[in-house]
Amino acid sequence: MTTAALETGVGPMLRGWREQRRISQLELALRADSSARHISFIETGRSRPSEDMVLRLAEHLDVPVRERNALLLAAGYAPHYAQTPLDDPSMSSLREGMERLLRAYDPYPALMVDATYTVLAANRGIEMLLEGVAGHLLAPPVNAMRLTLHPEGLAPRIRNLPQWRGHLLEQMQRQIALLRSDSLRELYEEVAAHPVPAAREEPGEAGSHPVFPFALPLRIEHGGTVLSFISTIATFNTPMDVTVSELAIETFLPADPETAKYLQSQSA
Repeated sequence: MTTAALETGVGPMLRGWREQRRISQLELALRADSSARHISFIETGRSRPSEDMVLRLAEHLDVPVRERNALLLAAGYAPHYAQTPLDDPSMSSLREGMERLLRAYDPYPALMVDATYTVLAANRGIEMLLEGVAGHLLAPPVNAMRLTLHPEGLAPRIRNLPQWRGHLLEQMQRQIALLRSDSLRELYEEVAAHPVPAAREEPGEAGSHPVFPFALPLRIEHGGTVLSFISTIATFNTPMDVTVSELAIETFLPADPETAKYLQSQSA
């Protein structure tokens, strides 16, 4: 990314983010307390933006933290945001806090992933759902997308796999557009290539489960019972570190009383 940034130049990179956000030069100038002429000069390379201007434009374009560093490098400045490994001693309070959050969510499933969907932590609710998954998919580093969509993973037990698969692939496409990551694109191509069996409905099952017009549920079988979940994803507000900016906690809320009751019984 650093090499690409230096070769591309900050102007075209900023223009790319502006066009991706569908914001005009005038609108961006008004937001950043600048002028459309100055924005135009920056994008065409006729003017070199100050470090403060790069950060200001990135803020108003909602550029991910990692890519803000790339913009600064392309403009000839040092990266502004650190990238601290999660196992660094300075991150101990963050790790402990997130692990407490995952444990508190038990028996409902919850996990923490990074920008490439590598699983960094998970609670017992997730571990319960992984029963029967092939061992090679559980060998570190575990990847949530590979685990879910692989034919030897959760996919055979997901009752609405075509719909859930489509949701996950769209999520990955949005992430690829933000991060422009080769490894993430390779992961996408890998999991998108897996065969998609038809959705399974047992006799008498069709129409027996509730419809959720507000969100797509994950319907997955466990121990002969079909469980329904609504997922939510939480990230940090105003992160000042690349690693922290790319962390996400996904939680799975029971979508019906039967699922909640089943999870409670399994944790007893």
